[in-house]
Amino acid sequence: MSAENNTTGQKIRTLLISYGEVCIMLLIGQILGMFIMGFISGILNIFISDIDTSDIWETAVDYGSFIGIWLVTLLFLKLKRKKRPILQAVGTKPDGNNIFKFLFGILIGFALNGVCILVAWLHGDIVMHFESFRPLSFVFIFAMVLIQSSAEELTCRGFLYQILIQRFKSPAVAILGNSLLFASLHLGNNGITVLSFVDICLSGILFSLMVYYMDSLWCAFAGHTAWNFTQAIIFGLPNSGNPAVYSVFKIDLDNSKNSFAYNVIFGIEGTVLSVIVLALACMALYLWGRKYGKKPYNIWEENNELVTGINQN
Repeated sequence: MSAENNTTGQKIRTLLISYGEVCIMLLIGQILGMFIMGFISGILNIFISDIDTSDIWETAVDYGSFIGIWLVTLLFLKLKRKKRPILQAVGTKPDGNNIFKFLFGILIGFALNGVCILVAWLHGDIVMHFESFRPLSFVFIFAMVLIQSSAEELTCRGFLYQILIQRFKSPAVAILGNSLLFASLHLGNNGITVLSFVDICLSGILFSLMVYYMDSLWCAFAGHTAWNFTQAIIFGLPNSGNPAVYSVFKIDLDNSKNSFAYNVIFGIEGTVLSVIVLALACMALYLWGRKYGKKPYNIWEENNELVTGINQN
């Protein structure tokens, strides 16, 4: 076997192993998270008799259970010495991991999702009514959605992205590679279609570009959170096919309809409109990044002795 073929084989092996590691971390993390939230529910049930029927708590459990993914991923990175440098991408070493980029991510996620919802509403595809606004519950659920969304970002744009960019020396491979897996993880969602798969892949590319051009995993955390929170918690629409129990507005299911801007089962994701909006956002960030973007922090640069180990794994 030639050296070139051997190198290609090693890269494919690294890709498959990394995909497998992400899937295992997500599976074990989800199980652990459900156990943790179930334990907390049991404790709270002693003091609050109707906690199990609370729309707030049921929504909190759905999103908050992703805390297990955070715990499993961080533990794996801590124990796996060759991959421990990835922890630096989560902290404040990258210049872009700051409160300003986090708030910018919130703005981007809300704006992109809000535009899609506005068009669907103006087109008559969705009819909503105000349900209730409870400030403390609103903030609490936002924290839970942040846990869920950032957990997915941690595994895909944190762990997998960093492994691929180090192994393949190509930002394009790292961006597309993690985004394809990210979209594939949603294949079991209710109402998934080819269009919705493309839509989710584009969102993964957008969040990856935030990491690459803005040097900010935190921005991706925030953008993902704001996107999910806007559609599911504020406006009561399905979040990739999964509706939330608690929301500020509720959608009238009998008067909703499929169109270029809305999918009755999957929500605004998986529509022509959402794909166009995300594609334009990716293009805009790419063009901005080519002109103004900064070189991202290289987590492997100070850990050269570990790079060989990664390449051989």
